[in-house]
Amino acid sequence: MNPTDRKYTDEHEWVLLEGDTATVGITDYAQEKLTDVVFVELPETGRSVSKGDGVAVLESVKSVADVYAPCDGEVSEVNDALADGPEKINEDAFGDGWIFKLKVSSPDLSDLMDADAYQQFVDGLED
Repeated sequence: MNPTDRKYTDEHEWVLLEGDTATVGITDYAQEKLTDVVFVELPETGRSVSKGDGVAVLESVKSVADVYAPCDGEVSEVNDALADGPEKINEDAFGDGWIFKLKVSSPDLSDLMDADAYQQFVDGLED
């Protein structure tokens, strides 16, 4: 089940906004589709990004996937633990598997989906 304290993108990222900091990861649905994540290319801190920019890259045994910025901001922190343990994304996508944090320029995420809307979106993909 998708946590209700986050917003979701149609590229399967989740965003947890706390003040002006947005923590970003991929959803459980996305990690299942990727299968075993074996490598994570993290962004550099201090990098300015715009909504929709590719920020990180995940490599799995099956494919390669970009992780996109859900909003404008500056990369303020990355999850260095993923360098030695990329499987954290598969094991705990909504917790220890977070990928990066953004200091957001505008904390308005109203254009993103809530948990229910995202679940309906995913259910539509399975049809």
